[in-house]
Amino acid sequence: MKQMKKLAIIGAGDLGRQLSILAKQSNTYHPIGFYDDFAEVGKRVHSLTIMGQLSQINQDFKSNKFDVLVMGIGYSHFNFRKKTFDGLSQEIPFATLIHPSCVIDPSAKIGKGSVLYSGCVVSMGVEIKENVLIYDGAIIAHDSVVGNHSILSPGVKISGFSHIGECVNLGTGTILIDNINLTDFTRTGAGAVVVRSIEQPGLYVGCPAKLHNA
Repeated sequence: MKQMKKLAIIGAGDLGRQLSILAKQSNTYHPIGFYDDFAEVGKRVHSLTIMGQLSQINQDFKSNKFDVLVMGIGYSHFNFRKKTFDGLSQEIPFATLIHPSCVIDPSAKIGKGSVLYSGCVVSMGVEIKENVLIYDGAIIAHDSVVGNHSILSPGVKISGFSHIGECVNLGTGTILIDNINLTDFTRTGAGAVVVRSIEQPGLYVGCPAKLHNA
């Protein structure tokens, strides 16, 4: 029987709990605990232990307390999500978590630290870069790219030849037509329909999606 790798999760909130469940479903990783600067060390959270603060991660890895990490920090803290991953991933391996129900073309590429929830479809020639989080039922059509650290909410649909920048958050049910480019730190509201490339960071809402200035 194949031995599962010990997985530690950065962040003990709701997202961290979801990732612990997804890890168990993957049959590849065994979640053992969380690192969180705002939780009591040794406390049990979501049936797992708070192993320490983020400053302890490097030493604990050297001590073989865990084998791989995964990022449980969401879109409300994009800069922290990016900084933490970039700092730790140079020395510590990050897990790639993919729910068994996902459909992924053999030609697609999925970077380290990325997470795909149930029912995602990743088509021919797609590249999902590092530390990307894709929620349930998202569809990414052929030859599209999703940049580092980005988060796609449930039901997002991205048409072919599109390019999503870094630290982009697409709201639930967002639709992109083909050949769309989104600059870094773009956000969309639920149900937005993007019909033109976006060059200015900000929140875009509506159909067609427009910059929300409020």
